[in-house]
Amino acid sequence: EVQLVESGGGLVQAGGSLRLSCATSGFTFDDVTVGWFRQAPGKEREGVSCINDSEGDIQYSDSVKGRFTITSDSAKNTVFLEMNGLKPEDTAVYYCAADLTGVADLEGWEYDYWGQGTQVTVSS
Repeated sequence: EVQLVESGGGLVQAGGSLRLSCATSGFTFDDVTVGWFRQAPGKEREGVSCINDSEGDIQYSDSVKGRFTITSDSAKNTVFLEMNGLKPEDTAVYYCAADLTGVADLEGWEYDYWGQGTQVTVSS
């Protein structure tokens, strides 16, 4: 059974940092894409970053490029999202998702498996 569990969210002041974790099970990181998405109240879901370690492919949305870093640890079956220079507009529920075909990018519809989300709140 495929499962994804996010953790690491919380309340942080503007300019601060958080590290989100996505613990996965039920699949290996062999040619799989894992992505991070976020959704703020009243807004559409936004693709933030994704990684396919086998292909050496990493993508970021323009809104987080230069501030967020995605990494994966295949031994721990975990994907991380290091978030620095946080802004109030980064406030959202953050979700990780997996595409087992390995072809997905930052479009959410391409992902079949989703976690339950973790809240990130950035105060000004």
